[in-house]
Amino acid sequence: MQNGGTIAVLDDILEPVTNAFSRDVAQAILDIKAGEFAQARIADLAEKCNDGILTPEEKAEYESYVNAVDVVSVLQSKARVWLARHSTS
Repeated sequence: MQNGGTIAVLDDILEPVTNAFSRDVAQAILDIKAGEFAQARIADLAEKCNDGILTPEEKAEYESYVNAVDVVSVLQSKARVWLARHSTS
């Protein structure tokens, strides 16, 4: 499945999570950032991937990071929409 399809599936599966949002929860989700170690590791694995030199273990690790980033990205998108809909004007 291509990334767009994966994102659509995640969006659908995670939709019920928005029922638990509050302003604080939505903001906390928007504030999620990978730590320094994870950022450095992702950059290292991305470079190796681009160079075509990932080991099978590194490929699995890289895919895990990509999947985690996809989940966080979908949650952050949902948090943005929730905050926009629930903003006090």
